[in-house]
Amino acid sequence: MTDITIFHNPRCGTSRNVLALVRHAGFEPRVVDYLSTPPGRDEIRALAVAAGVPLRALLREKEAAFAELGLGDAGLGDDALLDAIERHPVLLNRPIVVTPLGTALCRPSEAVLELLPVGPLPPFTKSDGEVVHDHGRRRG
Repeated sequence: MTDITIFHNPRCGTSRNVLALVRHAGFEPRVVDYLSTPPGRDEIRALAVAAGVPLRALLREKEAAFAELGLGDAGLGDDALLDAIERHPVLLNRPIVVTPLGTALCRPSEAVLELLPVGPLPPFTKSDGEVVHDHGRRRG
């Protein structure tokens, strides 16, 4: 069995589509509803490192708290960003997926295909009716 984890917000369409794509591929991932069970500071930092992105890249800029807390200030360090995410988990962008092939913020939802250790998959229809075609490109 392949170990796949998705940091998921069930109210987010992109997150729901990613979860459905993972299941479409035949996997039942560990689903972390990060609003109910937020990852700790070390885990968030590790996700950013594993994804190869700065911590700031995992922030959800569209959330009201982003502007209210002045998180657009490029001078804020990782500790300040982690403090904000700790107080407001909704600031963590989603969905973040971890598989044996890597870790990524999967926006758009079809970005998860590069992380799935199978393929190519048959076409998948997202909740908005858009059809996703898997071209078989995988990390690794």
